[in-house]
Amino acid sequence: MNSVLPPNPADTASDTVSDTAPGVAADVTTSDAAAPEATRVDPGTGIPARPRVMVLFGGRSGEHAISCATAGGVLRALDRDRYDVLAVGITPEGHWVLADDDPDRWSITEGRLPQVEDARAHVQLPQSSSDREVHLVANGDVPLPLGAVDVVFPLLHGPFGEDGTLQGMLELADVRYVGDGVLASAVGMDKHMMKLVFAGQGLPVGPFVVLLPGAYDRDPQGQTERIRPLGLPLFVKPARAGSSLGITRVDDLADLPAAIAEAQRHDPKVVVEAGIVGREIECGVLGGHHGERARASLPGEIVVDHGKHTFYDFEAKYLDEAAVRLACPADLSDEVTQRVQEIAVQAFEALGCEGLARVDVFVTPDDEVVVNEINTMPGFTPFSMYPRMWEASGLSYPELVDELVRLALERPTGLR
Repeated sequence: MNSVLPPNPADTASDTVSDTAPGVAADVTTSDAAAPEATRVDPGTGIPARPRVMVLFGGRSGEHAISCATAGGVLRALDRDRYDVLAVGITPEGHWVLADDDPDRWSITEGRLPQVEDARAHVQLPQSSSDREVHLVANGDVPLPLGAVDVVFPLLHGPFGEDGTLQGMLELADVRYVGDGVLASAVGMDKHMMKLVFAGQGLPVGPFVVLLPGAYDRDPQGQTERIRPLGLPLFVKPARAGSSLGITRVDDLADLPAAIAEAQRHDPKVVVEAGIVGREIECGVLGGHHGERARASLPGEIVVDHGKHTFYDFEAKYLDEAAVRLACPADLSDEVTQRVQEIAVQAFEALGCEGLARVDVFVTPDDEVVVNEINTMPGFTPFSMYPRMWEASGLSYPELVDELVRLALERPTGLR
């Protein structure tokens, strides 16, 4: 399942350098954020030799800080000779602002979580399918052009970014973007719908129960009886959240109400999953070029210090690195490795994914592979599992970022 990537095209980047301001645009009213000069354009695609990439991050979800940390890695990796880069952050309130493109500004350091701060001037996307111009707009001021954007690299995790909402907006504006489309993003974000699609495609999924909004409050005893046959332990999760936010391991049904309440703080719809005995294995998937089949990385394994964490929760993922070991490649037989890779690609295809996804599975003691979930915008810092798996497969972090941009630039806009 490990295919060789096609060679990079010749670097024909223009010598022109953008004057885009690197800092947060709280008071930009001059040419500090002016558009770059015109560059040579491919007559077939209309894309310049040095494409403009908008790195978009932050957002309204509880994964705002993780999105910022992901952006720091991508901003550092993008080749500024090959691409003109525009950093745009979305505040927790939903305001789009010109952001600092210094990668260090967005790192998680000593437990400090980065956040996009508001500014007086806000970024405005193209307003029609015939327009690629981005503007900076402040009340009472003439909109300041920031130039055309050729592709958006959306690095938002969770609702209002990874769930198809942002992708739909970019589709309406006819703007190319990295990653999965509207449907794949929406289904991949909703663990309920995701499991139904996987099961419908014949992929192995574990037992689960869905609590629709209000169902548990109306009939807690009846819903508990629906859940009881799953056995213990249980994992109670928000249906539409990531980064292990709101997830609780339940070892006693007496603790179920509190676990459901915690999940509902993040999403009114809740998924309750049966615990599966097995190793937690992940596999990266990368879209194919020009209709070719998607590619799977070597799998990796998450090994959690269970003396500190009962499962791979938010703190273990991002704040307590010493408690987690990421083994890549995973110590699996060739046969199991190939099965994990094949199932990962099948999951990618079942949702109609494009660009990238990380597929998480369990490998049981008898080597059965069970799909846990798919993540259509996985953690993407240089230390995250997705890029580490590709690095173990022969693709460095900067090469992976470049490959994703190339895939987005070559795919058409509109229905595909």
